Amino acid sequence: MILPLSKPRAVAGGRRAWWLKYLAVAGPGLIVAFADTEAGSVTIAATSGAQFGMKLVLLQLLLIVPLFVIQEMTVRLGTVSGRGHAALIRERYGLGWAWVSLGTMLVTNFAALVTEFIGIAGAALIFGIPPVVLVPVAATLLIGIAFSGRYKRAEYFALALCLLELLFIPAAFAAHPSFASILHDGILGSQPLGNRDYLILVAGNIGAVIMPWMIFYQQSATVDKKLQVDDIGAARADTAIGAVFTQLIMIAIVVTTAATLYVHHQQVQDAAAAALALVPLTGARWAGVAFGAGLLGAAMIGALVVSLATAWAFGEAFRWPCSLNLRCTQAKRFYGLYAAMVVASAGVVLIPNLPLIKITVYVEAFNAFVLPIVLAFLLVMANDRKILGDRVNSWLGNVVAIGVSLVCVALGVWVAALTFTGQAGV
Repeated sequence: MILPLSKPRAVAGGRRAWWLKYLAVAGPGLIVAFADTEAGSVTIAATSGAQFGMKLVLLQLLLIVPLFVIQEMTVRLGTVSGRGHAALIRERYGLGWAWVSLGTMLVTNFAALVTEFIGIAGAALIFGIPPVVLVPVAATLLIGIAFSGRYKRAEYFALALCLLELLFIPAAFAAHPSFASILHDGILGSQPLGNRDYLILVAGNIGAVIMPWMIFYQQSATVDKKLQVDDIGAARADTAIGAVFTQLIMIAIVVTTAATLYVHHQQVQDAAAAALALVPLTGARWAGVAFGAGLLGAAMIGALVVSLATAWAFGEAFRWPCSLNLRCTQAKRFYGLYAAMVVASAGVVLIPNLPLIKITVYVEAFNAFVLPIVLAFLLVMANDRKILGDRVNSWLGNVVAIGVSLVCVALGVWVAALTFTGQAGV
């Protein structure tokens, strides 16, 4: 069995209040869940509300379960082994399999990072700022916060971005939705299961819930935060709370566009256009500003998490020094890869006349082809007693996890195939 790198922390006399323990452990689960509501996910949710009104509210509620189930496995792997996801793959299955995992992850992560900067560019248009100004500023801020040499500082920055995402909720109230419609049409009403466009959006929303980089990030963040076996309960709660909040945000986005764009028969292609359309439809400029700020926060936290997931994974696999608690001079390759990912992706977005919307759609579709590889490693290691001992998945946990994985992969690959063959309206 792979043992933790350090001894579990003692809880003084068992008298420490549970909520204080939670606050000490909280962070990785919340951050990775909020990062899941990144620029691409915001666009999918906005499109869902604009095209089908409240119909996809129920799906957002149901997706809380798979999001928690998948990410909870990374919590156990990180706390029990004391190692990140890529490090475990190399230790258990060798460098060759580590390269399979890392190679696919590098391509998808870079593509995902480009979509985050597309979201930042869209937010710039909402606030009347030239993207050529806001995109480099955002990239500089992301590099600066990571180079500060403190995990805690980066975590606080990410949690502040989570607060920006919460602005989607007041934007939903500003749209004056019908709560009867949310209940009857969104939760209890019939669903247009025979509509192909509806099914594509269902698949897109499901595919947006489990991103390959999320698994790498949360396990590495758990290790960098030095969480141990005694922290599993609080870390699970952190993951569960994050899963609930991120899906509530997705619901808020669906409700906002359903109560405005759908009612007025307006379609949108991206989240920035949805935010700009809110102003005349709600009569409140602050609603568009709140939606835009939420988009900016979602894109920024997505960029931070994707970049860190990449740098951590390569550092762990090749045994470089890789921790946000190290100075730049102590972990040159770790910080260098992180900065290179940020700078390169920001530079791509600034290329004139680039089809940004189409890129976003293709990136979401391409994730579906990589997801089976990532989930396969996760499920195998979550059932490996040499890693987890008695904390391997239960039979019920395996049924849920495998079922969720098969649904996510099947629908994702279907939409990806439609996208790449030009049948998904791209």
